[in-house]
Amino acid sequence: MQYTPSHFLFEVSSGVATLTLNRPERKNPLTFESYAELRDLFRALAYDNDIKAVVLTGAGDNFCSGGDVHDIIGPLTKLDMPGLLAFTRMTGDLVKAMRACPQPIIAAVDGVCAGAGAILSLASDIRLGTARSKTAFLFTRVGLAGADMGACSLLPRVIGQGRAAELLYTGRSMSGTEAERWGFFNSVQEPEALLDAAHDYAQALASGPTFAHGMTKKMLQQEWNMGVDEAIEAEAQAQAICMATQDFHRAYHAFVAKQKPKFEGN
Repeated sequence: MQYTPSHFLFEVSSGVATLTLNRPERKNPLTFESYAELRDLFRALAYDNDIKAVVLTGAGDNFCSGGDVHDIIGPLTKLDMPGLLAFTRMTGDLVKAMRACPQPIIAAVDGVCAGAGAILSLASDIRLGTARSKTAFLFTRVGLAGADMGACSLLPRVIGQGRAAELLYTGRSMSGTEAERWGFFNSVQEPEALLDAAHDYAQALASGPTFAHGMTKKMLQQEWNMGVDEAIEAEAQAQAICMATQDFHRAYHAFVAKQKPKFEGN
């Protein structure tokens, strides 16, 4: 992907894209423009066959402090209802784009991970954190509902209804060790090893059967809205499609030859 972003850093190496929120002096807050650019980038990834996995992180010692107080919160107090709805729909579209892109997204979360930043990590497929990280869905702290960008749907599915309710009602910070214990983080790393661990994870996925990974991600999203019988039928169709790929044949022939398969994503 030949892409030069305006509001964050973006680089691609060996099939892994690294997206870095890059305003470390303000703990990497989001603006109207960066929200929209992130949404458009994740939408475009659905059509990029060279990128196999994405690492999402923040510059400095923090992930993302959420919406910028001066660039977003202040202007929102001056908008009318249609303008406010256009904004909240746009931010929700970012989460939809992250869920719809076929590449697995690995969030590397250190330090502050608050508000919309917490949602970005929640919308990722895999989350790696540090013990010192602090994740807060702090919307109620500013007089807003905890129902923001899909939080009331996504968070209970990750950590359970009761725990999600506590975080969304109180807006308190969840420590890194607590986040791992509750299943929000897949693992906790030392701060200096966090980004390398995320890249290692992404590289392992990028070298695997990426078509099958994309299908797995799609089914993980779609089956939330299905009954068990419908899900079993949907998985039968998904698996039959994967069985028609060359990667499936490569895996079989490699197994017969007692070799490790080399997947090519088709």
